[in-house]
Amino acid sequence: MRNLLAVQSQEFAYARWTVAQRTPSSTAAAVEQAVADGTILRTHILRPTWHFVHRDDLGWLMALSADRLHQGNKGMYKRTGVDGETAAHSGRILAAAVADGAHKTREELADVLGQASFPGKGLGFIYHLMHAEISGILVSGAPVRSAGGALKQTYALFSERVTAPFSRPLSGADREHALGQMALRYFSSRGPATVKDCSAWSGLTMKDVTLGLNVAAELSPGTLTRVSFDDLDFYVASADAEALEAPAGPAAGSVLPRVDLIQCFDEYVMGYSQSRHYLGGTAPYLPEDNGPMHVVLVDGRLAGWWRHSFAGGMCGLEVRMDKPTTKEEQMALEAEAERYGIFLGMEAKLL
Repeated sequence: MRNLLAVQSQEFAYARWTVAQRTPSSTAAAVEQAVADGTILRTHILRPTWHFVHRDDLGWLMALSADRLHQGNKGMYKRTGVDGETAAHSGRILAAAVADGAHKTREELADVLGQASFPGKGLGFIYHLMHAEISGILVSGAPVRSAGGALKQTYALFSERVTAPFSRPLSGADREHALGQMALRYFSSRGPATVKDCSAWSGLTMKDVTLGLNVAAELSPGTLTRVSFDDLDFYVASADAEALEAPAGPAAGSVLPRVDLIQCFDEYVMGYSQSRHYLGGTAPYLPEDNGPMHVVLVDGRLAGWWRHSFAGGMCGLEVRMDKPTTKEEQMALEAEAERYGIFLGMEAKLL
């Protein structure tokens, strides 16, 4: 998780799978526990949208992002009446409501703000909450189960959940160091990628990303390598650079192709902009009347779509491939479905 720095978690149920796929033997329950105990925190950051971030990294990463996030929200703040004075007031109220481990659901905080004559619903309520997140007041708390058994997210006090809060805004050497750390984590985990890719992912300017790369070269010499193809410069972990020259295909010693079921907001999709076309598709997901479908990869290339459903204590996986699967691809797909079932803790079958 820390290697990736931040993982988009817009859809919590599927975001658990994103983390588990990159963590040996991880399960949905294990990811949920990490969120509950605060090892992994969920908040609005970067572009901004919901992301998972390790508690040890959220302080400096939010300090690096906060000014641009507030600037990007400026128009909506004005539209919803979230100015400096009102945001400071609502922030104090929200902080008091969740202090001393009193984690609260969105609905409970809506009541708290409503009783204090602030918006308890609609965009005004949403942007008061987001302002408090970006300002280092609120962050995710321990999820709770509703009466119907559904998992509900809660909010907690930022300073009680983040191990190393940073004062903001960052400036000078502190900011440069943070940019260097961001560049190291992004390109080491997602390379080969371009400066423009990282800029779109982080919400920072290309100038900042370039500065981050320069600082990264000083912080950790030789960790990243620049390679060029298609008239573009890409940065990648030096240890992985040689693999770029090898033909794509199954892992060494494997008789089956590699098949991955990834969610539509997976970092493999959302971590890129300029070079996303190498995935092999034109859109991150296929819109459907009853919800988006997610992405099937065969040897790292987009090859189809999937989604899950639940009935009778079993998970059914609906898969639509762009072309008929080979015998080997079908076997690999069935193995991936079994892996998804292990993650969920129930039987999973292709429909």
